[in-house]
This record gives sequence, structure tokens and C-alpha cells, in this order.
Amino acid sequence: MINMDLKFNQKLISQYRNNSQVARVLTEDWVKQNSFCPNCGNEVLIQFTNNKPVADFSCGSCEQEYELKSKNGLLGNKINDGAYSTMVKRIQSDNNPNFFFLTYNKADWTVRDFLIIPKHYFVKELIEERRPLAATAKRAGWIGCNILLNSIPSSGRIFLVKDATVVNKGIVLSQWKQTCFLQGVSQAAKGWLIDVLNCIETIPKQTFTLDEVYQFEAALKFKHPENGHVKEKIRQQLQILRDKGLIDFVSRGVYKKV
Repeated sequence: MINMDLKFNQKLISQYRNNSQVARVLTEDWVKQNSFCPNCGNEVLIQFTNNKPVADFSCGSCEQEYELKSKNGLLGNKINDGAYSTMVKRIQSDNNPNFFFLTYNKADWTVRDFLIIPKHYFVKELIEERRPLAATAKRAGWIGCNILLNSIPSSGRIFLVKDATVVNKGIVLSQWKQTCFLQGVSQAAKGWLIDVLNCIETIPKQTFTLDEVYQFEAALKFKHPENGHVKEKIRQQLQILRDKGLIDFVSRGVYKKV
């Protein structure tokens, strides 16, 4: 069982003065020393050389790749990322990495939250296009993006550390395994599943009805204007989610969150 130390190794930063460099060195070292691969449980993560265009770490066993995003303070609903067009291409490619998100307290250099979002949860709708940089900016016209964390279902946000409390490794591996049903699913089909999952999570009850999910018909129609049979599509997604163990069937038209 891996033993996580939530304190950063501040001995590493004596030679650095730039704040972003300090944060990068501390967070990358912490992940390398304390994390594990949520896919296979291997506790050896290999750190790539700086500026690798696709990822920061790779599992030494199953070769899953991970990119690290970190920030001081609370996690929030959005994470700033790079160029919008590049990010969209990446999530639609075969070599898209999984994402580690790490938040920390700069006052004492300790970990607050550390979570993994599997790459198979990413669809284009989760990437928000930012406004182009002003004409007076050094990179005038450049368009960045945000990753919309609040649009990712809770099943796709797997915490290894939450509110400065380490989550049991077995729970992390089990939660990861439950997400694997999305592997190999097309972007279009994945978008529907994620949207219906988010609708279900909005319902403030553990047990819910089909009619309650139908209340999201207009919103789903707005997101998927090409589909003229939204209610039928909802029922299809519920069947898939039931078969994959994310919800339970209770009785005709009644379901329960797992």
C-alpha cells in the first residue's frame, strides 16, 4: 500500500526564483514520489523530459500516460489549459493522456486535492474556448481554452486525495475500473452518455424515475439538435448505464444511483 506524504519536498527549490518553476518542480516531484497508476495500481510512474508535447508521466507497467495540471488554492469549476484547437485535436486522438489535477496550499506547500480524470471521459463539449488575445498582446489573436471540471460526471472525477485526506488505493482502482466502459466509445456516443449521467447527478435523490430524466429533454435536444427522438435516446442511455453498473434498475421506470 502506497504511503502518501502530503508535504512537498521544499529542498528541491533552493535554486529557483520563478514562481511557476517552483510550483512545477514541487508538484511534479510530489506526483512521481507519491502517486500510482489508477489503471493497474503500479506504483512506479516514469517522468518524461520537460516539454514533452503530450504527457508528463507514464506508467512503468501498463504504459498509460498522464498529464499534470496544478494550481494554488481551491480546485474550482475550470482549469486553464493551452491552445483551444490543439486541445480539441488531442482529446480526439489515440494518444490523448489521462489528466492529473493537483491543488495545493502555497502557504505551507501541502497537497489539498489530487484527482485523475480518465482520458475516455473527455469530449469536445468539456473544452471551453476562451476569447482571443487582444491585438496589443504579444500573441495577438491566440485562443486558449478551459477544461470544464464541473461538466464532468462525478464518476469521471476520481480523487486520490480529497480535502487533504488520502483515499484508499483500492477504492481508486475500483472507481477507475467502473469508468472503462467508455473506452473505445465514439465521441458522439460518449457525449450522450456523459450528458445523461450529468442529468442523473442533478436529480437530488438516490432513487429517481424515468419521468424525472425526461425533464431534461429540452436541454438535451439543445445539445444534440440532430436527434429527433430524445426520449428514446434517454432510455437507450439508461439501459447502457444499467448494464455497465453505474445505475440499478429498481422497477418499471424507476432507477437507483450506485
